Amino acid sequence: MNTVLHKANTRGHANHGWLDTNHTFSFANYYDPSRMNFGALRVLNDDFVDGGMGFGRHPHDNMEIISIPIEGDLEHKDSMGNVAVIKQNDVQIMSAGTGIYHSEYNKNKDSKVNFLQIWVFPKQRNIQPRYDQRTFNPQDRVNKLQQVVSARQDDEGVWINQDAYFHLGNLKQGFSTEYAIREKGNGVYAFVIKGDVTINNQSLNKRDGFGVWDTDKISIKADSDAELLLMEVPME
Repeated sequence: MNTVLHKANTRGHANHGWLDTNHTFSFANYYDPSRMNFGALRVLNDDFVDGGMGFGRHPHDNMEIISIPIEGDLEHKDSMGNVAVIKQNDVQIMSAGTGIYHSEYNKNKDSKVNFLQIWVFPKQRNIQPRYDQRTFNPQDRVNKLQQVVSARQDDEGVWINQDAYFHLGNLKQGFSTEYAIREKGNGVYAFVIKGDVTINNQSLNKRDGFGVWDTDKISIKADSDAELLLMEVPME
C-alpha cells in the first residue's frame, strides 16, 4: 500500500480579490513538480467566489470537469447551449472532449459561493462534448458513502469518461466504515470537506487530502461529525 498526504495548509493559495482559491495540485501560478496529479485526478481547487463575480467565457478540451458546490449557487453557461444553476447537493460534470467554451458565475450578489472544481484526465480523447447535472438527496449519505460520479452509465451518479467513482459521505462522530476499490489499478483520493476523520490510521482534518493506492480497500472513521469526498481514479 502506498499513501500521500496533503495537509490543508500546504496547498497552493491565490487571492484575486473576487476569487479566493486553494489548489491541492499544481494549477495556474502554483507549481510544485511533486504535486502535479494523483493518477488521473489532475485538479482539485477549493474556490470561494464573491457575490455576482465569476469566471468569464473560456475554453476547455479533453478533460472531465466536475463541479461540486459546498455553499451557495453557481450559474453555468456553455457553448452547447446549457444554462443551469448548480446548488448545494448538485454535482455537475462536463466532458470537454473536442472542445467547449463555458462561464461560471456566483448566482447571488449578496453571498459567496464555495465550490470544488475537479479535473480528471479522460479515458477516451476527442469525444463529443457532453453535459450532465444531478441533484442528490443529502439524507442518502448520512453514515453512508453516496455515489455521485460513476464510470458506468447505468449506475448511480453522473457518468464520467474515465474508470472513476466519486462518493460523498456525511458521517457522524464515531461512525466507521470501509470503502472497497471498484477497479483494479485504481487508487482513492480522500478530501475532508468538514470535520475530522481517520483513514487507514492517518488522522485528517478539514480540507486535508490523502491518497491511497496499491490496496483493495480503505478504512474510514469519523473522529467528529464530518463531510468527506472520496475520488477513486486510475493510477496510470
